[in-house]
Amino acid sequence: MKHLLAVAALVLAATPLSAAEPIEGRWVTAEKDAIVQISDCGRSICGRIAKFLVTPPQGADQRDINNRDAAKRSRKLLDMAILTGFTEDEDSWRGEIYDPNNGKTYRSIVRRRGPDRLEVKGCIGPFCQTQVWQRAR
Repeated sequence: MKHLLAVAALVLAATPLSAAEPIEGRWVTAEKDAIVQISDCGRSICGRIAKFLVTPPQGADQRDINNRDAAKRSRKLLDMAILTGFTEDEDSWRGEIYDPNNGKTYRSIVRRRGPDRLEVKGCIGPFCQTQVWQRAR
């Protein structure tokens, strides 16, 4: 019996106390202009633009016209990954976020803040901007 309790204690000690809450699901951006579908993308988590809530200037066929890479300017925004390479890091998820409005990619940290809120940070160096996305209904 003592051996069994010792094994159980070791298992509990090896379990991280502050594991990140899952971020998968459909989320409305802070600007309320799109729904982003966050899901498994192989070895990491990614988020794709699933639906426009505000029609872009070129309509549903809007292209990535602000991308710094001219070769990528013809790709459609709808279904494009804007969150890429997210992996769990203690109580959060770390990866990159792409802003199609300015064509820039930022280091990003994402955390669940309750069942219906997602905190999304985009960072340049030590400076971060935080948005709160709501779960899509």
